[in-house]
Amino acid sequence: MTGTVLPRVLRAATFRFAALYVAVFAGSALVLGAAAFFEARSALRQQMTDRIKSEATFLKDEFQTQGLGHLIDVVRTRGQGASALDYLVEDRSGTHLVGEMPAVKDLKPGWTTIDVPRASEDGGRPERVRALVADLGVGVLLAVGVDLRQIGELEEAFATAFLWTIGPAAVLGIIGGAVLSRAFLRRVDTIDRTVEAIIGGDFTRRVPTRGTGDDLDRLASTLNRMLDRIAALMDSLRQVSSDVAHDLRTPLSRLYQRLEEARAHARSVADYESSIDAALGEAQGLLETFSALLRIAQVEGASSRAGFSEVSLTGMTETVVDAYLLDAEEAGHQLTSTICQNATVNGDQELLMQALANLVENALRHTPPGTRIDIRLESDPEAGVLLAVEDNGPGVAEVDLPRLTGRFYRGERSRTTPGNGLGLSLVSAVAELHRAKLTLISRKPGLRVCLAFPVDERWPAHAKRSAAL
Repeated sequence: MTGTVLPRVLRAATFRFAALYVAVFAGSALVLGAAAFFEARSALRQQMTDRIKSEATFLKDEFQTQGLGHLIDVVRTRGQGASALDYLVEDRSGTHLVGEMPAVKDLKPGWTTIDVPRASEDGGRPERVRALVADLGVGVLLAVGVDLRQIGELEEAFATAFLWTIGPAAVLGIIGGAVLSRAFLRRVDTIDRTVEAIIGGDFTRRVPTRGTGDDLDRLASTLNRMLDRIAALMDSLRQVSSDVAHDLRTPLSRLYQRLEEARAHARSVADYESSIDAALGEAQGLLETFSALLRIAQVEGASSRAGFSEVSLTGMTETVVDAYLLDAEEAGHQLTSTICQNATVNGDQELLMQALANLVENALRHTPPGTRIDIRLESDPEAGVLLAVEDNGPGVAEVDLPRLTGRFYRGERSRTTPGNGLGLSLVSAVAELHRAKLTLISRKPGLRVCLAFPVDERWPAHAKRSAAL
């Protein structure tokens, strides 16, 4: 690990989390170990006290029933073995009668601590014995005790166990945190290199994923989707720039020519008025085109659906049908509708109405008199809501279908009719904003344009009604 990598590892979030976890684990283990230690020591002390009291009571009974000689014999016998207690029997003058503990001057009844000398091979330090002194009468004192080294050994055992548990755990935790941090930093470096490449202009680069589904993989997938969206928007921007330059050049040229012609050839007020009227018509068409482009850009740039509300597609469709009924009759078209009841979606009512109006206007504009135009609104609790506009006119060539939603695109049959080729582009943008699927189907004859909205659990059961207008 180099000197430049180590600081990064120590600053990594994974290393800090690992260190925090180790600290919390060590602190918890310390608290639990201390609680267990004090509980065990207290229990051991109580056990020793009970054992000493019981032994002192037994020996006192032996003395009272069978005398001093028998007591001395019993003490010698019970003082043998590794687990034996420590004993002392002495008289009032301090003379040692029997037991491992030395005689103590001025020994008083009750609890006391007696130092018992140890052999030089054991280190020479005396052992401390906690003893209970009892006055047996007739000038005899009995002391029964236990070596306090047992408690010291318990403390040592707990300390050793704690060190052997916490120490390796802390070391392994730190090592594991460093390893995880290096792995994390490698993946972060990969993301950083990808982003730097994109900043440098390589918009084809994407953040690699491992397929593990972890947090970094999900982040990488989200970044890739964002990059795909940005790339699509930039491609759309380049295409729009190209389309604007190409498709607006012709009307601007016509506007220039009309003004130039008026300046060069107009000889009367009527000539000037005619030329100005023609130029105004061209300018009005340009303004409408720019307005449509701006509207499409606004719809495509709307990233938030927070302003959406419940929209009644039933009422909206009926309103559009009523609005275009007279225009259809004047153009010699037959406008019919099949509208289900209570169809609602979550969306923007103004945009949805504009999209449906564009579809109806396209059908009226690009079909000959006598064409039947049918507007259908169908709903199903499982399939969702389907809004369609279809006609039995000349239709659209199959090769043109995928390109109809492109800006300024117009099929061969539509080039002689008014329009700017932006109607279906707006419909496509509205559909994408509402997460609806836009489908164009050639009916032979005729064209069917469908908007399929996803299922919304708020929709109630629907009943269809049909009306021929």
